[in-house]
Amino acid sequence: EADAPVSIGEDSAEFLLSKQRISSWVYFAAILGVVLYALNVFWLDSETGFGKAFIDLISGISDSHEVVMFILTLIFALVHSGLASLRDTGEKLIGERAFRVFFAAVSLPLAVSTVVYFINHRYDGVQLWQLQGVPWLHELLRFSNFVSFLFLYPSTFNLLEVAAVDKPKMHLWETGIIRITRHPQMVGQVMWCIAHTIWIGNSVAVAASCGLIAHHFFGVWNGDRRLSYRHGEAFEAVKRRTSILPFAAIIDGRQKLPEDYYKEFLRLPYLTVTVLTLGIYFAHPLMRAASSNLHW
Repeated sequence: EADAPVSIGEDSAEFLLSKQRISSWVYFAAILGVVLYALNVFWLDSETGFGKAFIDLISGISDSHEVVMFILTLIFALVHSGLASLRDTGEKLIGERAFRVFFAAVSLPLAVSTVVYFINHRYDGVQLWQLQGVPWLHELLRFSNFVSFLFLYPSTFNLLEVAAVDKPKMHLWETGIIRITRHPQMVGQVMWCIAHTIWIGNSVAVAASCGLIAHHFFGVWNGDRRLSYRHGEAFEAVKRRTSILPFAAIIDGRQKLPEDYYKEFLRLPYLTVTVLTLGIYFAHPLMRAASSNLHW
């Protein structure tokens, strides 16, 4: 059997306690608290924030919840992907940390508004099918949704960079979930959308899913383009032995899995994602209550 190729990219989800500093995580907790407070005051609170006015503005475009849902998703996609495309230029102008703060300050409120609108209007569309009575469907979709989160959030493994505590980098991952698919966030989002659309079965869910999936399909092209620009031949080498379609590179032999491949998942970041995913599932009633209290 041929030897596995020498790794060029980085080891994803690597977490070494010896490299962690307590001060960095204290700083991270403080930043998280400030961000959540600012998000509430300047966006979520109906009296002091702009979130309700934003939703009212977009809702005034059409009486159709499907149209509003799609527009909200489109606005988020344009801002999020647009700023991502400007990352190289932005980091040169104001620095990596400042650009990450600006990116989050613009993207996060739009993401929250889109999610809240979906939660509040997920049952307002035209019912296209009704499959809740199908045996085992709920369990199957719940499992699919759980797996989708393992794909969705590899970028959050470096939380200190997400919060700009450490200097943000454009990583070239090569291990873990990347061996299965080079674009795990896209795969996870498609899985999440399919599961929720099948279960809800109405036109609002279809509109939200179409917008999100289209955004992530664009992200596949845009992400590869940006990684190629930043990492050059190193990315091309990783690209040759990975695939967009899950498991395709493994099946056709371009990706050689190490014998102890499972160990690449037995790490704290994956455990954290697993615990948070279970927490989010059981917190669905709280999420629905919080969203309805915003009266959006």
